[in-house]
Amino acid sequence: MRVTVVGGGVVGTMHAWQAVQRGHEVVQIERESEARGASLRNFGQIWVSGRAGGEELRTALRARELWEEIGARVPALGFRPNGSLTPVRGDLELAVAEAAVAREDAPARGYKLLGPAEARALNPALRGEFTAALYCERDAAVEPRTAQLALRAELAKSPLYTFLPGREVREVVGESAVRDDHGDVHRADLVVLATGAWLGGLVRELAGPGLPVRRVRLQMMQTDPLGEALPTSVADADSFRYYPAYASPALDALDAGQPQAETAAAHRMQLLMVQRADGGLTIGDTHEYEHPFAFDTIEDPYDHLAGVVESLLGRPLPRIRRRWAGVYAQCTDPGRVVHRQQVREGVWLVTGPGGRGMTCSPAIAETTANELNW
Repeated sequence: MRVTVVGGGVVGTMHAWQAVQRGHEVVQIERESEARGASLRNFGQIWVSGRAGGEELRTALRARELWEEIGARVPALGFRPNGSLTPVRGDLELAVAEAAVAREDAPARGYKLLGPAEARALNPALRGEFTAALYCERDAAVEPRTAQLALRAELAKSPLYTFLPGREVREVVGESAVRDDHGDVHRADLVVLATGAWLGGLVRELAGPGLPVRRVRLQMMQTDPLGEALPTSVADADSFRYYPAYASPALDALDAGQPQAETAAAHRMQLLMVQRADGGLTIGDTHEYEHPFAFDTIEDPYDHLAGVVESLLGRPLPRIRRRWAGVYAQCTDPGRVVHRQQVREGVWLVTGPGGRGMTCSPAIAETTANELNW
């Protein structure tokens, strides 16, 4: 079988990976010289902890297995099973963590509720004051800015794989064929459009105006090296308000009795933090849903995040090295992990994983391959 994958981000690259592993010939087309979207502008988290029960959790757990398998084969991914800690303060936040640990699927996630001393044994960098910490053993991380490069370097060892950068696919011609802006036609048995947050142009033409996917904008930042290890990923209790796994009467009580800080609420914020291979910290994030998106970044969210981090670390942050904004595509049906749609004969659109893209992409691609009988 010949497969054309349109899109060089993590979802597209994982589809290419699945196809090559199954012995198929793959051409992957990317309109930029390298992918520059949400696949790079994220935490690099393999984030199991907050996923909704059912299909979303099953997908995340399967993806976690696949990331570990691929990471063993491609060490440059920087895969590490670091787990995560969410420190909580006070009875209301503690009750949400206790409700999470009481979930039927808590063992599958590796949830444990730890006291401060136990949490600091796992992550000594957490010197701030907190009541307890929710630990998720199944969370992991990779290096987002280099993951696609590492995967493609491994794919390039196969004679079945071809990467064509700097080409924008403009048209579907006939069955399972696309024409790029160089005028070249790429014929295959199957085309996968993994175009990320690019939902206009050809995607709109093929999928129609009712595509159940929206775009979401976020702000993040990265510091200079911390100067010490941050052995786990770290979240704050505002993440309870954002991820569906924490929905419970205890969360309702938290929302009623301890609303978010004004800046955090205005920008729909949570703290997520991961240490990069160079020792710096990736810190975020915000969520903006209303169009048109702002074209600039705003300082108030960064100030808020810095304050939260410093209160957990009990020390000043290193210098902020870079700040950025990104946009990802999110399926508007909360019951679906991704939007997968046949838009022409032999042409499938796979988009809208939202904030699950980095986590779930290996399993999303595997599901595509299984369902389409590659």
